[in-house]
Amino acid sequence: MIAFYKKYAKTIFDIGLIVLTVYLTMLLFSIVYNIAKPIFVGLLIFFMIEPLAKFFHKRGMKKSIATALSMLIFIILVLGILVTLGIIFTAEIYQLSQAIPGYVTFLKEQILGQIELLKEKIDTLPEGTLDKINEYSGTIAEKSSRFISNILLSIWGVLTSIPTLIFNFVIGLILAYFLSIEIDTWKRIAEEKTPNTFKKAFHFLKENVLKGIITYLKAQSILVSISFFMILVGLFILNVDNAFSIALLSAVFDLLPILGVSTVFVPWIIYLFIVKQTSLAFWLLLLLLIVIVVRQLLEPKITGESLGVSAFTMLSFMIISLSLFGVAGVILSPILLILIKALYDQGYLRRWIRMPEGEYSDKPVKED
Repeated sequence: MIAFYKKYAKTIFDIGLIVLTVYLTMLLFSIVYNIAKPIFVGLLIFFMIEPLAKFFHKRGMKKSIATALSMLIFIILVLGILVTLGIIFTAEIYQLSQAIPGYVTFLKEQILGQIELLKEKIDTLPEGTLDKINEYSGTIAEKSSRFISNILLSIWGVLTSIPTLIFNFVIGLILAYFLSIEIDTWKRIAEEKTPNTFKKAFHFLKENVLKGIITYLKAQSILVSISFFMILVGLFILNVDNAFSIALLSAVFDLLPILGVSTVFVPWIIYLFIVKQTSLAFWLLLLLLIVIVVRQLLEPKITGESLGVSAFTMLSFMIISLSLFGVAGVILSPILLILIKALYDQGYLRRWIRMPEGEYSDKPVKED
């Protein structure tokens, strides 16, 4: 054991140092994020309005006026979309949350009914088996109802935090406006005062991480939008209640690695088969297959080159980051993971981590 530690001590130390750096980076980011949320909102708004402000400015318009006009267009679009979607989504989510206990009760009755029929056909069941099945089915139904209700209540909680969101949004607008006007000054200061080491690091991030993330996010936005509209149109054709909320919830799951729209549709389809609504179940199954096939066909063309990070790794890292650092961890975790992948591809990790001698050889191992 001592020989093992002696052999791997340097490797363990180097890896531990990298892990510690990642942890401290995420911890610092989470602290700054919780303290300065409006600033992050302002940066996000700035990146959205700046291209249009530049466009107006290049056409001879004064930068302050160009920024104000760009921001006005942005506010009108955002408020128009949010108000319309918010009214529909809030009403449908509330209606759906009220209906779920009834669906669960109906599901339990159907299961118990099937058990009764089974009991009539099979008289050899041990005594007390039916009571156990009834107890387990009731527990499953209760926990399922509580789980789904908690999800909907979480969404409802987000909606009730709108005053805080509005405050952050307003402060972010003000910050974005001033940043857009002063951006040339800040760029000049950064160019003159930033040490060369940090300039090289920023250039590496820009070329290997930021461009890839932006391209990936744009591609995923297109794919999710296509899935959303396909599901929405399909549910409207099938005359399903709360079509908009279901389509929006499916789009949210479609954003998450591994999960996808099947997370919403598969339990729903199973439920419909159990309660004997087979016609709607088959149509929903067909809709799900169409969405999956279309996404699989379009994804290689729209996404282009992959980021090179597996979906399992991405989701696992996001879950751990969410548990440790909250929302800030979810925001930063994809960036850090892609950065680590870029550092590995560029050979930096191989230079930073001292591997034990004799453990890795370029020569093939001879078999006896």
